[in-house]
Amino acid sequence: MTVAIQPAQASEKETTRTLIYTRPEQRAIELPESMWQRIAAKAHALYEERGRREGYALQDWLDAEYIVNNEIYETH
Repeated sequence: MTVAIQPAQASEKETTRTLIYTRPEQRAIELPESMWQRIAAKAHALYEERGRREGYALQDWLDAEYIVNNEIYETH
């Protein structure tokens, strides 16, 4: 599966980004800019922790989404 990230139409309060999946049965997901930045930072940290191994970008991103979502839900 290929994932492309493109800017979505921004609201007045917060910029969002849309993840576009190549499979037609999947819908795009819009993330608030702040959440996108948190996930990106966590994914980069995972990349660093794993020794900067190439070929694991999607796995790092998915792991980062899981971690960030858990952090958010634990605080609520």
